[in-house]
Amino acid sequence: MLFNSIEFAIFLPIVFILYWALRKHFRFQLYVLLIASYIFYGWWDWRFLSLIIFSSGIDFLIGKRLDTIAVESKRKMLLGLSLLTNLGLLGFFKYYNFFSESLSEAFTFFGKEIPTGRLDIILPVGISFYTFQTLSYTIDVYRRKLEPTDDWLAFFGFVSFFPQLVAGPIERASHLLGQFQKPRIFDYSFAVSGLRLIIWGMFKKIVIADNAAFMVDEIFLDYTNQSSLSLMLGVVLFAFQIYGDFSGYSDIAIGLSRIFGFDLMLNFRFPYLAQNINDFWKRWHISLSSWFRDYVYIPLGGSRVSTWASFRNVLIVFLVSGFWHGANWTFIIWGLIHGILYVPFFFMKPHQDLHEHSILKNLPKIFLTFTVVCLGWIFFRADSVSQAFNYIGLMFTNEGSSNFIFEANKRKIILGIVLLCIMGMMIIEGYFESKQKKEVLLPSWSLVLIVLFIFYFGGFKNHESFIYFQF
Repeated sequence: MLFNSIEFAIFLPIVFILYWALRKHFRFQLYVLLIASYIFYGWWDWRFLSLIIFSSGIDFLIGKRLDTIAVESKRKMLLGLSLLTNLGLLGFFKYYNFFSESLSEAFTFFGKEIPTGRLDIILPVGISFYTFQTLSYTIDVYRRKLEPTDDWLAFFGFVSFFPQLVAGPIERASHLLGQFQKPRIFDYSFAVSGLRLIIWGMFKKIVIADNAAFMVDEIFLDYTNQSSLSLMLGVVLFAFQIYGDFSGYSDIAIGLSRIFGFDLMLNFRFPYLAQNINDFWKRWHISLSSWFRDYVYIPLGGSRVSTWASFRNVLIVFLVSGFWHGANWTFIIWGLIHGILYVPFFFMKPHQDLHEHSILKNLPKIFLTFTVVCLGWIFFRADSVSQAFNYIGLMFTNEGSSNFIFEANKRKIILGIVLLCIMGMMIIEGYFESKQKKEVLLPSWSLVLIVLFIFYFGGFKNHESFIYFQF
């Protein structure tokens, strides 16, 4: 079920009314949320409900057991069981074909043909997100940083909470689970702030991302015939497509959570205003980057080891992060590029990386960072590594027989509107960045205009799936 669909427009008010009608019955509210979350998730394919229920059950039981065992070797075995179960399921559904095909290609390279053993596997929606969310609980309990819960209803609700279930933010039990374990009171101002975020997120998704998507698809599908200018436009449009799509989802998720009385962590903080790659990763997909920091980078030794070991740890994190995004070498190279670019800024001393909040003064650094990020997005969007390199080469050399920008009047109108909306979004974000705000807080009159834009561009009719659903 998509946020930008008719089904969800019917689903949400029903759940909202039932939920708050039971505000004096805390446990019944949790049942409503859990059932609603399973309906929401099962809308894609009810068969995969068994996976999320199984993962929830395993980690709930392991968490309880970890609290009763003092012998470290046995505790490690339980943690290993959780890791093996969750990562095993993720690995099979998401990466089996990748490893099978890569192995076959490796043997072919050395002159020996072997069958690929490819399976027709459907990737369960959101498995990468809820796997990391439930794993963080088990790991924190193992580290004795978190008390395990005896409340199965709260835990299962925490894992499957529908606003952020399929594309984050990836929450920690230390932040979200406790909110399921205490009664919630309807807070009007908190709910209104949630509605504002929902509208802003819908604007980014429906007006910017969805309209950029079809233009990006056309350019990338026919990239060999496009002019250099069109290819550059395609990359910039994709940068805002993925940002509008993913940050739009996060805004909607955070907003939906607020109208149910929950507070989710910030996932994006104006990333295209970053002044370097280090700064970019403090602003982009914050819940994932902080997850890798706490559960991969620090256990590897973090920055407490030698310089070269720290360099290695950073690259490992970015390679794993790239691979988390998809079973393709393009994502691995995308992660490697960011890792290599991240390292110099990572080793800078604090006084060497000072930031001022003046957007205009920092515009050259912002532009350079955005350009580098866009080059990385080519690998993220391309179907293969060779296509990505070809695209980059043609972007600087291709005369092209087709010029996307000047073809079809209707397309030019849509392109112009999308570019104006992108400029408007960046100006708004720049304003709130200069005020040191972490989210966009729009006045009521502007929200009316945004809602009109949303419905003008299709409203709930021409809904496109969110990009990160495939991860």
